[in-house]
Amino acid sequence: MKRQPVKASMASFIGTMVEWYDYYIYGTASALIFGAIFFPSDNEFISTISSFATFAVGFLARPLGAVLFGGLGDKVGRKKSLLITISMMGISTFLIGLLPGYASIGIWAPILLILLRLIQGLAVGGEWGGAVLIAGEHAEKGNRTFMASFAQLGSPAGLIISILIFKVITGFDNEFIMTIGWRIPFLLSIVMLAIGLFIRLGINESPDFTEVKEKNELSDKPAKEVWLRQPKILIVTIFSNALGIAGSYFINTFMLSYCVQTLKLEKETILSCLFIAAIVQFLMQPVSAWASKFIGAGRMLLISSFAGVVVPYAMFSLVDTRDYHYITLGMSLGMIAMCSFYAVIAGYLSGIFPTRYRYTGISISYQFAGAVFGGFTPMVGALLSHNIPGSWMPLAIFFSVISLCSFLSVLYLETHKNLFEGAE
Repeated sequence: MKRQPVKASMASFIGTMVEWYDYYIYGTASALIFGAIFFPSDNEFISTISSFATFAVGFLARPLGAVLFGGLGDKVGRKKSLLITISMMGISTFLIGLLPGYASIGIWAPILLILLRLIQGLAVGGEWGGAVLIAGEHAEKGNRTFMASFAQLGSPAGLIISILIFKVITGFDNEFIMTIGWRIPFLLSIVMLAIGLFIRLGINESPDFTEVKEKNELSDKPAKEVWLRQPKILIVTIFSNALGIAGSYFINTFMLSYCVQTLKLEKETILSCLFIAAIVQFLMQPVSAWASKFIGAGRMLLISSFAGVVVPYAMFSLVDTRDYHYITLGMSLGMIAMCSFYAVIAGYLSGIFPTRYRYTGISISYQFAGAVFGGFTPMVGALLSHNIPGSWMPLAIFFSVISLCSFLSVLYLETHKNLFEGAE
């Protein structure tokens, strides 16, 4: 039992790494490959927008997954819900790797792609909240924000692995990439699924959930209860997630397209820059979570979201030089602001909702934010870049607005702590 907090955090990390690996390879393929495979057009911009639209579809399914699996996690347990979500994610990603393209089966190719993307969205909708809670609820009270951050650490780890694989694949000739190469990252997900399932089967159920269950205090309708008891707080927590979600996909997905299509950089170059930025994220997240133990989670969130308001102007100034080192520095600056917020927000939000509907509460807040901010961010970025060519200022302002949304939301939560149980 003494080892369970560490095992739970590691299981949370490995599980979310598998989930986000699957999600990031889809995002990378959407930016670089899927437009030509599933949405062929003489206009590269139209193909890219269509590809990003399927990326957004997964986010639209995430709120439904939050309600469905959040309710399951609050009724029957965090562990059971997590085993289902990771299985759904791994199998749907593997099947994407087997899909024929538009040239082979016509309109059925994008239809099947969208269907599998919806399954991915449902799975991730239930994954995040459970992973955060299985780690945080095993930890001692004063250490929950830090331990919950390991679920967030799976995101940069998944990104790093996905970039490494795509860097290898893009080193081959274009014909190989467009026929067989792009499928390899998706087919490898079945191996990562097996690893994730094995690790998650070895942890106990959350002690907080077990305690509530033994007291017969489980919620019959957690989604309804969270809305009736904390409606204003629920809405604010949705907007508080803006930077952690939209900021991530702005840098990890849209910037790929921006650098390749607008700045005319080589795919290998920008993947190398993003790889280093992902390592920066992986190293900074635990540092930020650890620092929040001393300065407070709320203060850390306010500092990092304010940094997100000002940093995009430096980021784009550096990226626009088209110099490898400056691009890497610019992306890393944006990543530091985003990931410092992302590392802490999970544990912070878990302290807001009571245990009986906590899984549902944090899942809805995060996944509705994903539907609003995450899925459409690459599309909005692409539209701004296309309609206002030659100027990155609208893109920088867009990133600032995202960050400001999180800053104001956390500020509200910090000044209304009497309305919830309280975050660490």
